[in-house]
Amino acid sequence: MQQPPSRRDEITQQLAFAALGAGVITTVAVAQGQNPLTALGITVFSAVAAVMVGQVL
Repeated sequence: MQQPPSRRDEITQQLAFAALGAGVITTVAVAQGQNPLTALGITVFSAVAAVMVGQVL
Protein backbone atom coordinates (compact mmCIF):
# COMPACT_ATOMS: atom_id res chain seq x y z
CA MET A 1 0.00 0.00 0.00
CA GLN A 2 1.26 3.47 -0.85
CA GLN A 3 1.60 6.01 1.94
CA PRO A 4 0.23 9.51 1.43
CA PRO A 5 2.90 12.24 1.11
CA SER A 6 3.96 13.78 4.38
CA ARG A 7 3.12 17.39 5.18
CA ARG A 8 6.76 18.37 4.77
CA ASP A 9 6.99 16.74 1.33
CA GLU A 10 3.80 18.49 0.26
CA ILE A 11 5.05 21.91 1.35
CA THR A 12 8.43 21.31 -0.31
CA GLN A 13 6.72 20.41 -3.57
CA GLN A 14 4.48 23.48 -3.39
CA LEU A 15 7.49 25.69 -2.70
CA ALA A 16 9.39 24.22 -5.66
CA PHE A 17 6.50 24.81 -8.07
CA ALA A 18 5.91 28.33 -6.77
CA ALA A 19 9.61 29.21 -7.07
CA LEU A 20 9.69 27.81 -10.60
CA GLY A 21 6.75 29.97 -11.63
CA ALA A 22 8.16 33.09 -9.99
CA GLY A 23 11.60 32.34 -11.43
CA VAL A 24 10.33 32.50 -14.99
CA ILE A 25 9.12 36.07 -14.53
CA THR A 26 12.25 36.97 -12.58
CA THR A 27 14.43 35.74 -15.45
CA VAL A 28 12.67 38.17 -17.77
CA ALA A 29 13.25 41.00 -15.29
CA VAL A 30 16.97 40.20 -15.02
CA ALA A 31 17.22 40.05 -18.81
CA GLN A 32 15.83 43.60 -18.89
CA GLY A 33 18.46 44.86 -16.44
CA GLN A 34 17.17 44.25 -12.91
CA ASN A 35 19.73 43.45 -10.23
CA PRO A 36 19.96 39.63 -9.89
CA LEU A 37 20.00 39.75 -6.07
CA THR A 38 16.84 41.84 -6.02
CA ALA A 39 15.24 39.43 -8.47
CA LEU A 40 16.23 36.46 -6.32
CA GLY A 41 14.73 38.13 -3.25
CA ILE A 42 11.48 38.75 -5.12
CA THR A 43 11.41 35.11 -6.26
CA VAL A 44 11.90 33.76 -2.74
CA PHE A 45 9.31 36.12 -1.29
CA SER A 46 6.79 35.24 -4.00
CA ALA A 47 7.30 31.51 -3.54
CA VAL A 48 6.93 31.66 0.23
CA ALA A 49 3.86 33.90 -0.03
CA ALA A 50 2.24 31.53 -2.55
CA VAL A 51 2.78 28.54 -0.27
CA MET A 52 1.41 30.42 2.73
CA VAL A 53 -1.72 31.45 0.84
CA GLY A 54 -2.08 27.91 -0.46
CA GLN A 55 -1.96 26.53 3.06
CA VAL A 56 -4.66 28.92 4.26
CA LEU A 57 -6.97 28.11 1.36
